[in-house]
Amino acid sequence: MINILLISSVLIGSLLVFVIKPSTKIVRLLLAFSGSYLLSVTILHLLPEVYETTTDPKKIGIIILFGIILQSILESFSKGAEHGHIHIHTDGKKFPTLLFLSLCLHAFSEGLPINHSDDNLLWAIVVHKIPIAIVLTTFLVNTKYSKKTIFGFLFFFGLMSPLGVLIGNKIGFFTDYYAEIIALIIGIFLHISTIILFESSENHKFNIQKFTAILLGILLTIFTL
Repeated sequence: MINILLISSVLIGSLLVFVIKPSTKIVRLLLAFSGSYLLSVTILHLLPEVYETTTDPKKIGIIILFGIILQSILESFSKGAEHGHIHIHTDGKKFPTLLFLSLCLHAFSEGLPINHSDDNLLWAIVVHKIPIAIVLTTFLVNTKYSKKTIFGFLFFFGLMSPLGVLIGNKIGFFTDYYAEIIALIIGIFLHISTIILFESSENHKFNIQKFTAILLGILLTIFTL
């Protein structure tokens, strides 16, 4: 069930591009919703959980900070795709390998702690991956690659989180250091979610649609998880 949800999130995002071709405005609203949902799950569920399972709060705090730094480094290669933007141009002749590998590494790391956490983390990742899949698919469609090649890249990307789930469940290291891994993921989520919310603002003006999307993400976390 976990793997089906993770793969479906990528599939849904990709199908949205091919079927309805969502506008930039719609994608921004989806990003605002996913960003607020991700931030809410992180603050209301993941942070309390990780601090309840540790005897060294300072170490957990340091790892969270390291997660923020790590995500900043990954974004230098992914060009911002994790929070809905790919600031890169390509003529379709040379695939941006570092961008793709960075996204795959990000997706893989998200899957590592899922089997050892509750459903809050799973749903946060599922909601987060849909707009990422939209942005990645849109980027690939705008290149000169064939549909077969595009689907191949998307399929590979879709398997990364389930692969993380498998390895995180089979290798004892990830179970033994569960709190540290969750702390790392918290840092990554904090960086991504805050960037999404700040970047989705235009000229720092109040946007009722964006505000509504953010509020829905928060309320959904409070009342359903």
